[in-house]
Amino acid sequence: MNRQELKTIIQTEKNREEMNQTRQKICVCCGAGCLSSGAEEVMKKLQEEIKTRGLENEVEVIPTGCMGPCNQGPLLKCLPGHTMYQKVDCTNIEKIVQSQLVEKKPLEDLLLFADLREKPFIDAREDPYFKKQFKIALKDCGQLNPERIEEYLAHDGYLALDKALFELSPEEVIAEVKQSRIRGRGGAGYPTGLKWESVYKYVNDQKYVICNGDEGDPGAFMDRSVLEGNPHRVLEGMAIAGYAIGANKGYAYIRGEYPLAIKRFEQAIKQAKKMGLLGNNILGTAFSFEVEVRIGAGAFVCGEETALIASIEGKRGTPKPRPPFPAESGLWGKPTLINNVETYAAIAPIIRNGGEWYSEIGTAKSAGTKVFALAGKINNAGLIEVPMGTTLREIVFEIGGGIQNGEEFKAAQTGGPSGGCIPAEHLDVKMDYESLVNLGSIMGSGGLIIMDKSSDMVDVARFFMEFCMDESCGKCVPCRVGTRMMHDLLQKICDNKATQIDLDRLEELAVYVKETSLCGLGGSAPNPLLSTLRHFRSEYESRILHHD
Repeated sequence: MNRQELKTIIQTEKNREEMNQTRQKICVCCGAGCLSSGAEEVMKKLQEEIKTRGLENEVEVIPTGCMGPCNQGPLLKCLPGHTMYQKVDCTNIEKIVQSQLVEKKPLEDLLLFADLREKPFIDAREDPYFKKQFKIALKDCGQLNPERIEEYLAHDGYLALDKALFELSPEEVIAEVKQSRIRGRGGAGYPTGLKWESVYKYVNDQKYVICNGDEGDPGAFMDRSVLEGNPHRVLEGMAIAGYAIGANKGYAYIRGEYPLAIKRFEQAIKQAKKMGLLGNNILGTAFSFEVEVRIGAGAFVCGEETALIASIEGKRGTPKPRPPFPAESGLWGKPTLINNVETYAAIAPIIRNGGEWYSEIGTAKSAGTKVFALAGKINNAGLIEVPMGTTLREIVFEIGGGIQNGEEFKAAQTGGPSGGCIPAEHLDVKMDYESLVNLGSIMGSGGLIIMDKSSDMVDVARFFMEFCMDESCGKCVPCRVGTRMMHDLLQKICDNKATQIDLDRLEELAVYVKETSLCGLGGSAPNPLLSTLRHFRSEYESRILHHD
């Protein structure tokens, strides 16, 4: 397929979408969360009911990716209008069809947002849950069928790749990414444009692009949802990266616990190759690019770049000292670019709209948007995407709907096992890289666990330390031995058997492990401990009050 044929197909799909605008569409969330709640059975029942009533020419049922409010699933979204129904099961499909499609009015009993029920027509976009969000990486998730490339094309799919290949040099693509000021969304926050430029500058006969989909933080499911809901967006970002740095081969490393994400991404690869958007001489140019999926076995340490590379090579996933960095010597000793799923998902919009457009979103030092997985003691648990700089208070009490059962907010854990806890007195902190570091936490990949007054912060630190202890690859002594020693001391405190000497030793160990571990797993393992000590020291001291 050449450039003109691509544009013809895109226009054809857009025309088809416009012609079908008079048809009612019902999107059924078929992300992993809703599927586990029975979404597949709901979709089949919905299709049967629509056919029984003779409405199949007027109503289209679309399986989609994640819609966001995961704890309310299975979810249905009716277009146009964005009326959303929650906790749908097969027993209430008839009522929804009768009310929504026949009587043309919402069925109030199952509406997602109760505070909008008094209105004659319910538009979910008016609710704070949606109004406060700005979707770039998650755009079109929940509105298109992720298993049909035609629907992605109808939403300007692969136009960014077309623009890169025909209107921009590799240097100009990198310049746009640098101008956007996007930073790696995998956790480290390194400027993406600088990383791309570094790999581009190394001259070699072979270079590689890797997509890090090894999402292992407890409570995190951002990358999984993007891969499930819009896999072509990630694939397009990888292809643009390949063109920019001079690579003709890419690998998507996805956790084996994500079978649906793997399935849909592999489907996307096959569809793109069939259309000539992957493979040799893409769109008739000299650029060729292939992508393969590699399945991870669930080792948390493989989220670290050098461990991930070792795993792709068929070796045990353990980190290596740096330098050399992967940009110089990565996969099979060749220059290698590694970014995570969310980073690649933002590339196509940046190229289409320009780096300046993206840089104007967010804050002065943290541009763009960030996807968070809201979990814990919060009413609207699920997936959200907000501009950088949105406050924690806005996320918890406006988007998240507040704490369950009206309880008092106590803390938010950001960044997973590598992060820290933010107490109530810092609810107005801006969610950006610099602000979180100043509080002893990190952005991380985007896990955000909300806790109420029932949470024991010493036990929280013990839980994350146990996770890091279990996931340590054992290569370096500080991580292998230090995490176990810290865990044992935390357990001793939890059991009310610790002394002040134990607490002093725990703090000393934390600094040692942080400063001397080989990779990021050990280097960040003490973070939850240190942040809870900083903000909730009284809970530690109360456990050792009677031990001199």
